[in-house]
Amino acid sequence: MGGRGAGGDGSGALVGGIGAGAATGAGAATGVEALGVDGEARAFLSRVLEPGDEVGGRWLRERGAVEVARRLRDGGPQLAGVTDRRWAGLLARAREAGTRRDLDAVREAGMRFVSPGSAEWPRQLDDLGDGRPLGLWVRGLPNLRMWALRSVAVVGARACTEYGAHVAATLAAGLAERGWVVVSGGAFGVDGAAHRGALGAGGATVAVLASGVDRPYPPGHTELFARIAEQGLVIGELPPGEHPTAGRFIVRNRVIAALTRGTVVVEAAHRSGSLSTARSALRLGRHVMGVPGPVTSGLSAGVHELLRGEAVLVTGAAEVVEVVGEMGELAPVGKGPVLPRDLLEPAARQVLAVLPGRGAATVAEIARGARTTPDDAVARLYELRSLGYVERHGDGWKLTRQAVISVRDRRSRRGPSGFGRPGEA
Repeated sequence: MGGRGAGGDGSGALVGGIGAGAATGAGAATGVEALGVDGEARAFLSRVLEPGDEVGGRWLRERGAVEVARRLRDGGPQLAGVTDRRWAGLLARAREAGTRRDLDAVREAGMRFVSPGSAEWPRQLDDLGDGRPLGLWVRGLPNLRMWALRSVAVVGARACTEYGAHVAATLAAGLAERGWVVVSGGAFGVDGAAHRGALGAGGATVAVLASGVDRPYPPGHTELFARIAEQGLVIGELPPGEHPTAGRFIVRNRVIAALTRGTVVVEAAHRSGSLSTARSALRLGRHVMGVPGPVTSGLSAGVHELLRGEAVLVTGAAEVVEVVGEMGELAPVGKGPVLPRDLLEPAARQVLAVLPGRGAATVAEIARGARTTPDDAVARLYELRSLGYVERHGDGWKLTRQAVISVRDRRSRRGPSGFGRPGEA
């Protein structure tokens, strides 16, 4: 299905809901808009062909959706690339398909079918080639194409830890606050936390299902999907009433990867299905990011493996935007707390750094360690005394009690030398 294919004539308009060109639900169309023959053929084929069927995708690219649908409806000559048994199975599914029934169902539920070539079709899905979706069943008012232009996938383990759920929700909320659409799969664990984080921030989120959009899975997230449909979008390749299977979950993940600018994996074990989203994103040339976890956690092992490869380590929304955003959208540089000694002039810090943690040092020793003159060392020592860092003991100088711990903490990162290395502050 590479390129515009059979849907390239733009005839795939929407059924019910909003007009294809609308950016939001405002001014939504109230009647049924014609799908056109190509759109209706694709809606029919979504009952017959499984998502991601590249053989079927090649048929559509070479012959067009209308011709493929006619062959399957009428039992015409067998198309190339399948066995007799497989063709017979497709014909049996075609006999049971009810396109009008499906379209009536989505119209009554306020949903729509978006097909390639329509104004609402996200063109980045065309990168999937012959594995491109036949179309997408959509629940919700916003314009899918517009939302997908600035979207990020946040995925991860279903059986995530509290850490994973917290990171996913915080990350999604931060992205939503920055005007990004959060896309995920609606599952328990990281997916659900990401959707809730975006919703809680009053932002935009899209759930991509491996079932019919009228049969959201898992059932325990029915209320969450209702909230997403009110505030965002629930989409899927499968027609109304279809249930998910293990294979459909994996195939669904390629849509999440292709739809978005980048994928963030929060928690994932070595065999986590969310890693298939990351692998699809890498194949498609999208950005892949990972949030690190404890090295002792099996639920982070898959993420860490990604980070050892082509994934980028991220710890917050600002860092994600730096990766997927426009030039100049940089995350702030991380800094530790500003300590009082950081506000000293460089020369004074140099003198302070060479004072021993225990006992006193003479002016000559301090000047030699700080690489300055004795007169300059004395001037700096009196300055430090006025600030409470040092005190004089006869001919020597030593750190005050409150300064000792601070200097020891710094030297513990440099080694046990009494005066420090030359030039080190």
